[in-house]
Amino acid sequence: MTARRPLVAGNWKMNGLSTSAAELERMIDAAGPVASAGVELMIFPPATLIARLAARAAGTPISIGGQDCHARPSGAHTGDIAAEMLADAGAHAVILGHSERRTDHGETDAVVRAKAEAAHRAGLVRVVCVGETLAERAAGRAVAVVARQLEGSVPDGATGYDLVIAYEPVWAIGTGHVPTAADILEMHAAMRALLRQRFGGEADAIRLLYGGSVKPDNARTLLTLTDVDGALVGGASLKAADFLAIAAAYV
Repeated sequence: MTARRPLVAGNWKMNGLSTSAAELERMIDAAGPVASAGVELMIFPPATLIARLAARAAGTPISIGGQDCHARPSGAHTGDIAAEMLADAGAHAVILGHSERRTDHGETDAVVRAKAEAAHRAGLVRVVCVGETLAERAAGRAVAVVARQLEGSVPDGATGYDLVIAYEPVWAIGTGHVPTAADILEMHAAMRALLRQRFGGEADAIRLLYGGSVKPDNARTLLTLTDVDGALVGGASLKAADFLAIAAAYV
């Protein structure tokens, strides 16, 4: 089996002003032990901060990414950002298909797939998000929903180098509620099996992150589960101390 490098990624969502650069400075200053343990760190700030933070993070253990991109490289799409623009600003990766994008902006699996293809075109690592609602889990459809999202959202030819999957049960994001270890193990095993069916041995190189109310006090329990290769962290990534405490689960 291919060894997968742990990845802890922080999604700042619609949070952060120029003063937030100070938190990145704190992360850089304190990231040594985590980086020495082989953990990869990414921060996904709002688009207004990408260029500034990417310039500061260059040469450090932390890379910077975008939270979304358009499927087209340019054109009459007011307010949108092309994957090429993210790369030009210094981004290394991009989050695609987050439940908040799927819900707030009506993004379908097909839309997410087109964006993932665009990100590949621009040389960005794709962090594709999947996850079920509480109603879907209650109906016993959690695995089926995630399987559909994986099939529809992930482009052909994906590799462990350019694709990360983040499983975020919608009902756990920002709520403080976390699935049981058994639930997470079941979902990550199902995702790995689905990826193997589609990509063969390459699936063993694709990292599967867990996201949804990950905090310093539950990180070690969650991140050491089989087939959990890291975390996509929301609110706890806004503070350097909390973010690095989560990553320290691997130290």
